[in-house]
Amino acid sequence: MPYFIRVLSPEARPVPARELASAVEHLNCHLTGDVSSPEWAELEVTDKSGRTLFAIERSEVREGSLARDELLEFEEEVSESEPVSAANWLCSYLPTVRTIYAFQILDAIYSGNGWEVLGAVRNTIWAEAGGVIQADGEGFSNEDGYHILWQFSDDVTGDWWMAVLDDGDWVAFQMDLGNPAHRSAFKAGRIPDGVQLA
Repeated sequence: MPYFIRVLSPEARPVPARELASAVEHLNCHLTGDVSSPEWAELEVTDKSGRTLFAIERSEVREGSLARDELLEFEEEVSESEPVSAANWLCSYLPTVRTIYAFQILDAIYSGNGWEVLGAVRNTIWAEAGGVIQADGEGFSNEDGYHILWQFSDDVTGDWWMAVLDDGDWVAFQMDLGNPAHRSAFKAGRIPDGVQLA
C-alpha cells in the first residue's frame, strides 16, 4: 500500500516548481515532470543514479474534486481520534485547506539521503504555503509542525515532538511514544508529567 505524507495548505497559489528544484539540486537530486508549468500538477524527485525517491502531486480543493473528497475523509477520520481537543481543532481547520501537496514515498528513499531530500522539499512548500502536515499511520501536525493527533500503531516507540491545546494555545513538548503514561496523558489532551517542553 502506498505511503503518503501531505502538506494541507490554506494557500491556493502554487509553490513554484523552480523553488522545489533549487531545494533538491544542492542535495545532488533532480526535479522532473511539470517543472516549467506555473500550475504544475505532478513532479518527481530523482537521485543522481536516476532512481525516483518520491512523487509530488499538487491538488486544488474545489467542489467535486478528489482533493475535496480526501478532505471529507480526513474530517471523518479525525473526528474519531484523540485528543478530542486536537480533533475538534482539525475539523475546524480542514475546511480552510485550498491545496493538498501529496508526497508518495517510494522504496529508493530509504537509501542515501532520501529522507533529507524529502524534508527539504516538504519544508520549502510548508514555508511558502503554510498549513498542517499529515502522515499516513502517524497523524497530523499543527501549523507549527508539532504532532497533535494520535494515529500511530500501538507498538510505536521513540521520542517525538507533540503539542496539546491549553486554554486555546498550543504547548509543545517531547514525549516517549512508547511510554504508556505519556501516551495516556497525550490522548487525554494533557501535557505528560516530566516531559521536556519546547
